[in-house]
Amino acid sequence: MNEQTRAKINAVVEEFSNIGIVPVIKLDKVENAEKLAAALRAGGINCAEVTFRAKGADQVIARMLKAFPDMMVGAGTVLTVEQAEAATAAGAKFCVAPGLNPKVVSHCLEKGIAFAPGLSSASEIEQAMELGLDFVKFFPAEQAGGVAYIKSVCGPYRNMRFMPTGGITADNLNSYLAYNKIVCCGGSWIVPAKALAEENWDEITRLCREAVDRMLGFELVHVGINCANPEEAEGVADKFQSAFGFAKKVGNSSVFASTYVEMMKSPFRGDNGHIAIATNSVKRAVYQLKLRGFEADETSFKFDKSTGELNVAYLKDQFGGFAVHLVKRVTKI
Repeated sequence: MNEQTRAKINAVVEEFSNIGIVPVIKLDKVENAEKLAAALRAGGINCAEVTFRAKGADQVIARMLKAFPDMMVGAGTVLTVEQAEAATAAGAKFCVAPGLNPKVVSHCLEKGIAFAPGLSSASEIEQAMELGLDFVKFFPAEQAGGVAYIKSVCGPYRNMRFMPTGGITADNLNSYLAYNKIVCCGGSWIVPAKALAEENWDEITRLCREAVDRMLGFELVHVGINCANPEEAEGVADKFQSAFGFAKKVGNSSVFASTYVEMMKSPFRGDNGHIAIATNSVKRAVYQLKLRGFEADETSFKFDKSTGELNVAYLKDQFGGFAVHLVKRVTKI
């Protein structure tokens, strides 16, 4: 694999990592491509895997991308070289297959097409590695052992990254995404066949937004209050303890009243203080909030020293005089 193709695949993987959820779509009515794309984007999913199980999939891809050029639209169920060429001619930014066909993989890599074959065994992982791949689709995910199986094979295959698809739902999505070798998850539950048949775009948008919100898992964890000095910070903490029994804990830069309220020993971010919001992924939260019109302050970013994962970020906007602070939720894997 040449460096240009490697860079293209890495760019696709990075975008998948930001998005988290890749909807797998079988659209029979080509003329609904633009409406479907708009419904996905309105729900926070700027991505689609359009499967070649439906006639005219290449036309759907072309129409979606013409309407929304920045959308991450690719082709699924790419079984032949001819399908891969039709997909890329339509502008597909990636191709995915349910199985590993060395002929198709080799062709795509030679042509500079970002391709993720499907696999479900250690032998197939080694075959993918031999072809130069380090990002694959794990399919069918639940039936093949789920996240437990992926964890078990990542010991010997440490550089392999996965997109599980098959049996993924809103209920088990986060158990997959919590594992750092899983880049994103594919699934059809957010674009059900019934909604497509009924052209119920509002329902698709609702399901997308629901999936995104569950993926991010936003939760208010504490409120920070700016105090003029350490004495004032301790005094306010004493009041919370006396009134509500919130135990005071003195730190280097602040004083906590239980885990709910943080008194800063000197004014920090925000006119009045800050609000801390926990999330399952700060990186994905920053991406999604940008789609919703809220920019993150990159100068505030803090990364985990061992993993490089983004785990702290502030938004540029204040909410009622309070800065908003995103923090990575501690998750046991």
